[in-house]
Amino acid sequence: MDSLKATLDWGGENLSVDLAHPIDLSLPLKDERDGEGASAWYVGRPRFEPVRGDGFVGRVNEGGSVNFTNVNFNPHGHGTHTECLGHITHKVHSIDEQIRSENGFPWIMPCLVHSVTPLSVDSDKVISKEFLPEIEKLPPALVLRTLPNHESKKVTKWDNSNPPYLHPDFTAELVQRGVKHLLIDLPSVDKEVDGGALLSHKVFFGVPKAPRLDATITEFVYVPNSSPDGLYALNLQVAPFDLDASPSRPVLFHLK
Repeated sequence: MDSLKATLDWGGENLSVDLAHPIDLSLPLKDERDGEGASAWYVGRPRFEPVRGDGFVGRVNEGGSVNFTNVNFNPHGHGTHTECLGHITHKVHSIDEQIRSENGFPWIMPCLVHSVTPLSVDSDKVISKEFLPEIEKLPPALVLRTLPNHESKKVTKWDNSNPPYLHPDFTAELVQRGVKHLLIDLPSVDKEVDGGALLSHKVFFGVPKAPRLDATITEFVYVPNSSPDGLYALNLQVAPFDLDASPSRPVLFHLK
């Protein structure tokens, strides 16, 4: 496995990608009875229920021949997920159709991990333009890690907590500098209660004037503290759900 490599072109250089040591940024979906997990938007926790009927039970430890489970969850409210502009448009664009189209993104791409400490503004915590990376041209993918970066993020129930959010000027500058795939360790790029304004979503997806069909936002990631800021390669794996958002597994790889 130590010899498993790929190359990635960025800034006119061919960078070597170490595929043998992935860094998984995803948070898993867990049944509400089997442990904690991150959640938001007042939808409770995921529920896993064995199928039952006509003498059949989908649970081996209850006498069934197989484990056969129905899952009830919300992509936006439970675990790591990737969304497209269909999240905020009249037409519910499909993240799966986007990935399969000619506008889909490469299986591996340059990605910058950038840590920020949100600024306290009145009762809010805001990521504003002063926290932009000191790089004029950014890679197509950017992961924002908010500080402090406690592991409690993995199990936080964010309802009614007014989490940090991105100022739309910050988001607009990311777009201007070339970011197409934005990943954050928060439940949203926007303020929890904003009257439906969704300013950073609209800026990033170019809605309504210049819709960006090739852009994605991934929320609920967790970047381990052992992974320093800097340039990586990103493999953004998205489950094939025909929805505006789908569970995903973003994976970083070191560059050499």
